[in-house]
Amino acid sequence: MNEEQVNSNSDTAIEDKTSEQKKSFWSFFEKNFLAVSILAAGVMVSVSVLYSNGNLKAGTANINDGSGQPQQRVEVSADDDPILGNKNAKVTIIEFSDYQCPFCRSFWKESFSQIKKEYIDTGKVKFIYRDYPLSFHPMAEPSAQAGQCADEQGKYWEMHDKIFGEQEKKGQGTVTYTVAEVKRWASEISLDGPSFNECLDSGKYKDEVAKDFSDGSAAGVSGTPSVFINGRLIVGAQPFSAFKAIIDEELKK
Repeated sequence: MNEEQVNSNSDTAIEDKTSEQKKSFWSFFEKNFLAVSILAAGVMVSVSVLYSNGNLKAGTANINDGSGQPQQRVEVSADDDPILGNKNAKVTIIEFSDYQCPFCRSFWKESFSQIKKEYIDTGKVKFIYRDYPLSFHPMAEPSAQAGQCADEQGKYWEMHDKIFGEQEKKGQGTVTYTVAEVKRWASEISLDGPSFNECLDSGKYKDEVAKDFSDGSAAGVSGTPSVFINGRLIVGAQPFSAFKAIIDEELKK
């Protein structure tokens, strides 16, 4: 065998080996792409939930085991915030939320609507919304105060739904809107405009909103939405089934 033949055979062997390595890599990639994608999505959601006051806090904002099942019970104050549903219901749900948070809006649109239909409207659950405005959402604070101002006219829940609903019309993710728009939305749900505007402009509920935030932090809240079901915490826009499982457990007790 001459030198040219030897070199030719060596090049062929290297090419064959390289080809096999490429095939192995792509085979591994195809088989594991879904798992890697799911893991990456989970990390992204976890990071978004952990952001509070513009900082990423160490540790985990969730005391779930990954299945949506809370591991401990926390005592949470309902304060004097508006109650939706039967005040004597066996199960109390307290949500700490941010009006400009896209995950909170997702919870409102999907899981909350089903919770309301199946449990709140049937008298089995009472629901309390408490404000947890994050500093990197500039409209979260004025929106929280807007809810309190609407409550003066007996339309807290109408305003709650209006703020989330109007953002949903605008698009996905974090939506930008203004105080002027909030005032217009108030008139669209038949609130007395001058009274509402005066209330909102005065900032009279700033301390009330701050109290909600403080109580949430004391209960272990570090991201939104954080939902306590008889003190059992579920964090994030989890599917309805995660909430249903805990509600049903509590109703059986």
